[in-house]
Amino acid sequence: MDTYALLLSATLHAGTVLAIASLGLLINEKAGVINLGAEGMMLCAAIAGFATVVHTGSDSLGLLAGVVAGAAMAVLLGLLVVFLNTNPYATGLALSLFGSGLSAFLGAPYVQARLPERMQFSIPMLADVPWVGPALFQHHPMVYAATVFTLALMWFLDRTRAGLILRSVGESPESAHALGYPVRRIRLLAVMVGGGLCGLAGAYVSIVYTPLWVEGMIAGKGWIALALTTFATWRPARVLLGAYLFGGVTMLQFHLQASGVEVPSQWLSMLPYLATIAVLALMSRRPAWMKAHMPLALGKPFYPGSH
Repeated sequence: MDTYALLLSATLHAGTVLAIASLGLLINEKAGVINLGAEGMMLCAAIAGFATVVHTGSDSLGLLAGVVAGAAMAVLLGLLVVFLNTNPYATGLALSLFGSGLSAFLGAPYVQARLPERMQFSIPMLADVPWVGPALFQHHPMVYAATVFTLALMWFLDRTRAGLILRSVGESPESAHALGYPVRRIRLLAVMVGGGLCGLAGAYVSIVYTPLWVEGMIAGKGWIALALTTFATWRPARVLLGAYLFGGVTMLQFHLQASGVEVPSQWLSMLPYLATIAVLALMSRRPAWMKAHMPLALGKPFYPGSH
């Protein structure tokens, strides 16, 4: 039972990274912007957050630095894609490669650095409950914040005027423009917020999830988060569920290795990515259903002068 409690606990930690990044990408795509630069954003945020904690000793400042780093890179993406109408796929890939190289360069002095003693978190009384306590109530606040973010985004998109405007920009930017809404500025703001959340996820990796800095430590989580938005059919609750599902697959490899399962570690390491490919392949067999849920203007440039 203790083993399963640890597995569930690890699943929640791994899923938190994917959930926060995926919610950020969901905001981008609800506004009609595809962000393929998430991996690079998360890497730059990871080194920004890690370096900040090394020099200040404050996890809160480190997470904030990650948000700022992610948002700053998102501004670059937004200016290129939203205002200059560059190809979103090529621009996103270029930004991801740029972020990978920049983080490796800036992180070189921090490879051997160590963070201050990590604080242990727990919810009083609940953390002492056998099995349930270690599994659910001894986590970093960011684990619970992921659920709060999800509920807040659901409320924002479905219950607020600003959320309706954001969705209208992703569905029909021409109609939103005709009603007087600044489509490009709204898209840029959405990209910044989404980039900030990707940055928060990246900083969480280097500060909490794996408290160290290693080149390329995001290890494809940005791409999995991107796939999760499609897997979840652009719905926040499904994003959270999918994040924990993929987090469980990620942690399963370590559980199997610890259990003595004689499978090459390389095969086990491929499990999260094989699961991603399998899910996308299955969903691609229902294109009409996918199109019904996808923002209609996703990935399409908007030229205000022509409407």
